[in-house]
Amino acid sequence: MFKVGEGTVLQQKVEEAEKNYVIQRNDLLKLKVYTSKGELIIDPDLKLLKEIPAQTGNLRADPDYLVDINGVVKFPMVGELKLEGLTIRQAEAILQQEFSQYYSDPFVILTYTNKRVIVLGDPGGQLIPLVNENVSLVEILAAAKGLSNNAKAHNIRVLRDDQVFVADLSTIEGYRTSNMIMQPGDIVYVEPIRRPASEALRDYGAIASILTSLTTLIVVLISL
Repeated sequence: MFKVGEGTVLQQKVEEAEKNYVIQRNDLLKLKVYTSKGELIIDPDLKLLKEIPAQTGNLRADPDYLVDINGVVKFPMVGELKLEGLTIRQAEAILQQEFSQYYSDPFVILTYTNKRVIVLGDPGGQLIPLVNENVSLVEILAAAKGLSNNAKAHNIRVLRDDQVFVADLSTIEGYRTSNMIMQPGDIVYVEPIRRPASEALRDYGAIASILTSLTTLIVVLISL
């Protein structure tokens, strides 16, 4: 799976500088707005919390906001804003400025909710969410329950758009040069070790059992 033709030089990313995630089309964003520079978030003496009446249930929804095909997001109160191409921090600054029309010293927290990496091969098919920025390949593999004894640690392939990177995690030096930063939409394929004998037994075991049973039946019939 994901083989590269012989004679082709595989592209291997040795190092990739850490960078902030840039908002893209079809992203889902979650927004939280606090007043007074986010005082309620800290509230070390719990004074503000005591002033808030107890709620019998969660009356406020916590929706996701879609970045449409034009790179625009529609938010409550402030309306439509073009956020495509901005980092999360840049978008937060714009939202804080917009919400300042309605609140005193607003503090905005913006997060993305639908970014993930696909892991295939030895660990099995898994979708690993990117819960924060600058997640490394090793962190993704750890979230996928690591590499078993049936995995080729020296031949881990990362597909990114039309590029293929080969990571070798079988040695310390390989780890240092292959532990790349993952990007949303990356596909990680961990090649399993092929065991022809056991695979043949598994694939043709049923047929062999039937043939053995027929042979035994024939021998019994002939001996009668």
